[in-house]
Amino acid sequence: MNQTPPSARSTTRRIRWLPVVGLVAVIAAIAAALGYQVPQASSSASSVSPSNTLRIEHRGALGEADGAVPDGVTVFNDEIPGVTNLDAGLLRALRQAATDAADDGAEFYVNSGWRSPEYQNHLLREAISKYGSEDEAVRWVATATTSPHVSGDAVDIGHSDTTEWLSKHGTEYGLCQIYRNEPWHYELRTNAIDRGCPRMYADPTQDPRMQQ
Repeated sequence: MNQTPPSARSTTRRIRWLPVVGLVAVIAAIAAALGYQVPQASSSASSVSPSNTLRIEHRGALGEADGAVPDGVTVFNDEIPGVTNLDAGLLRALRQAATDAADDGAEFYVNSGWRSPEYQNHLLREAISKYGSEDEAVRWVATATTSPHVSGDAVDIGHSDTTEWLSKHGTEYGLCQIYRNEPWHYELRTNAIDRGCPRMYADPTQDPRMQQ
C-alpha cells in the first residue's frame, strides 16, 4: 500500500481548507458590511428621540389651536386663539385696562385664556398626576364641562405687578379675581363697575358652577 509523504499530506490538507477559509472570509466580509450599514440606518431613523417625537405629536395634537399660549403673548395679540377666542366683552375690558395700566408700567401678558375641551382635560390629567388625586387637582383645574376657560370667559394674567395692578383697579373695568388661591385668574363681572367685585371663593371647588 502506497503512503503519501507527510509533506504531501500537509499540503493536501491546506488545499482542502482553502475553500472553507475563503468562504468564511466572504461571510465575514458580508457581515462586516451589513454591520456597518445597519447602525447607519438606525442612526438616521432615530435622529428624533422618542421623547422628541412625543413632544412633536403633543404640539400637533394640543397646540396653539387648542388654546396653548406661548410666552410673551399679550391681550393685544390677534393671532393666538387663546386670546382671540375669549369672550368679546372680556377681551375688550382687558385691552382697555391694559391700555390704562401701561401708564403705570404694567403689561398684560396672557398665561392662558380660551381652551378647547381636549386641552382642558389634558391639563386636568396633568394636575391629577401632579397633586396625586382628582379631589386635590380640581382645586386648581376644572373639568372641561365646568371650566370658564373653555367658554372663553376666563383669563390667567401673567406677572405679579400686573395682577397687583388689577387687584387695585380691575373693578373699574369689571375685571374680578374669582378664586383666592388663583390671583392670576380673572373674569368679567360687568355689574362690578357699580357694585364692586363679588366675594372670592377660596378655590374652584367652592364655586357652584363647578358642581354641575
